[in-house]
Amino acid sequence: MNEMMRSALEAFIQREAGADRVSIKEARLLSGGSIQENWFIHATAEGGKAGQELQLVVRTDAPSGVAGSHCRAEEFALLKAAHAAGVVVPEPLWLCRDASVIGKQFFVMRYVGGVAASHVVVRDANFGGDRRVLLERLGVELGRIHSIRPPREDLAFLPPPGSSPALQHVARMRRFLDAHRTAHPALEWGLRWLEINAPERGEIVLCHRDFRTGNYMVDENGLTAILDWEFSGWGDALEDVGWFCAKCWRFGGQGEAGGIGARADFYRGYASVTGRRLEDEDIHYWEVMAHLNWAVIAVQQAERHLCGEESSLMLALTGHIVPELEYEILTMTEAR
Repeated sequence: MNEMMRSALEAFIQREAGADRVSIKEARLLSGGSIQENWFIHATAEGGKAGQELQLVVRTDAPSGVAGSHCRAEEFALLKAAHAAGVVVPEPLWLCRDASVIGKQFFVMRYVGGVAASHVVVRDANFGGDRRVLLERLGVELGRIHSIRPPREDLAFLPPPGSSPALQHVARMRRFLDAHRTAHPALEWGLRWLEINAPERGEIVLCHRDFRTGNYMVDENGLTAILDWEFSGWGDALEDVGWFCAKCWRFGGQGEAGGIGARADFYRGYASVTGRRLEDEDIHYWEVMAHLNWAVIAVQQAERHLCGEESSLMLALTGHIVPELEYEILTMTEAR
């Protein structure tokens, strides 16, 4: 972080915290976050009500983004709605819409300790505590997210769900693939399968849309926070369940629920909040949807590197997972 950005953030935090003086002692870019930047801030404050020692995260835009990602003001509103609904999230503190402060919009939230890295969460039993308890808790948290229902004035920027959230996703992905310079026939096959087998409109709720291992934080005792609300929107409740259980988000783990355990534990936690019993046969469709969605995002991520918007080895490598996803899509739809 350069001195100009550091000084600007000190002045912003001082004003928002009502402090007499704020001094940033440490600022470092956190790992992860391929679409947004997250800066850890350790600051001391004199006066005000925020406390003397501040551990914060400043979330702002990366040099390039992907279609469908909310701006920081919208993500801040989603985080506030989730926090108010009792979802375990980092406490949202202050939003800055004025891009002149550090060159782009940002918001500040309370820092939460723990680990989110998927390969660690899946393989290291020292993190997350008892896996059955963790999965049940994750089901509870998803149920709380789904308790947020339209209409909501504070979330009026979210597009309406329409008569068929499933077919809306199909149309969006088809528009992207039709305009892309490379043909992806296996993805086109998957889209047609989703179109033919689209379920009737179910319960419309706030879908997190990236609720998976890697986007929640755990410490030695269990869950500490649900992260990354940049894709959230109104949709079918089963969309999030399918995304969490999809094979592409198990990271080599043996458990069908997020790679960390059994679906039954996750389903039980979800039912304890919503009263809804989840059935595997209803979720299969949304697991196919998850693979299609991730494949399209992977193509978009690679495109950010290839078109020169953002030179990144991680973005380039993301494009190489598309064939694996295509294979899974063909396998999942072959006999159905």
